Amino acid sequence: MTHIRDEILLSAADEELMGRELREGILHLEVKESFYGTTNVTEEFLVESMGICTIGNFVGRRTVELAIKHKLIERENTLVISGIPHAQFAKMIR
Repeated sequence: MTHIRDEILLSAADEELMGRELREGILHLEVKESFYGTTNVTEEFLVESMGICTIGNFVGRRTVELAIKHKLIERENTLVISGIPHAQFAKMIR
């Protein structure tokens, strides 16, 4: 997680996607360690982190499905790039 001003950004990706470039039409996503990190975490830790972040960026079947399961995103609001699900969200807090 990264703190940016008053925001908490969580970027998470399935481990096997690290270093890959996903391209489909005009969509292009680089799954870089410099953005997504290199730390492997448990599902429990990831769910806990998802609960406290205000901005999320998720890529990969397992990671996106976990966010859907915990109602952070809805399936119809995900993109699929080269067969790989990708989703972002921002929580609006007053």
